[in-house]
Amino acid sequence: GIRGQTGNRNSPTVYNAALNFRQFWDGRADDLVAQAREPIVNPVEMGMQDWDSAVDAIADVPKYVESFDRVFGTEVTAEGIQTALAEFQKTLITPNSPFDRYLAGDSGAITEEQKRGYELFKAYGCSGCHQGRNVGGNMFQKFGVLKDINLSSGSLNADLGRYEVTGNEWDKRVFKVPSLRLAVHTPPYFHDGSVATLDEAVAIMIEFQLGRTVPEADRKAIIAFLHSLPGDIAPLEEIP
Repeated sequence: GIRGQTGNRNSPTVYNAALNFRQFWDGRADDLVAQAREPIVNPVEMGMQDWDSAVDAIADVPKYVESFDRVFGTEVTAEGIQTALAEFQKTLITPNSPFDRYLAGDSGAITEEQKRGYELFKAYGCSGCHQGRNVGGNMFQKFGVLKDINLSSGSLNADLGRYEVTGNEWDKRVFKVPSLRLAVHTPPYFHDGSVATLDEAVAIMIEFQLGRTVPEADRKAIIAFLHSLPGDIAPLEEIP
């Protein structure tokens, strides 16, 4: 964040965020417009004093003033900034992954190891939560369903997740299930970024969410499957 500050949650990727049913780990934002309202005025993230200050800063740039008039037919407004940010993020979809092509009928799009990993992903029960177009991002789930999380660092226990939004006892340590579309590219893992590798993350998930242990060979196959999920990723500087 601003001036080197660090927040208490791991920042999710903006790619494919438009496919999530809610935004933020605790789902407190209904959509991308609501999500865009928070980081700019968060004192740890972007640190603007308020939205009036943000509007004034954008309005000082003639290019933006011209764009707002052309697109919205208005002067620069907070609502317009939030809408523009949300609309931009809707373009950040990563289609045409090897797994997408496999599901469309191209049996050679993924390797035999990835096919085995996909079957294990379903057999262990991972697909019960990581499902849909975004391979996640469409439901809430408690972190530690069948076995309480009690790692040595203790950091995974500190965040009460959705409970901080709702105050509902049942929401303690409940979070939005993250998308796995770009998991191979987005370490570290979990809501607090405490796990550095996919190998450890897969083992923890299967143990604490599903109450099972996973042999090394199965973990490697599941991770191979996860490598089939990233699609075409346009670098931000190349998006027109």
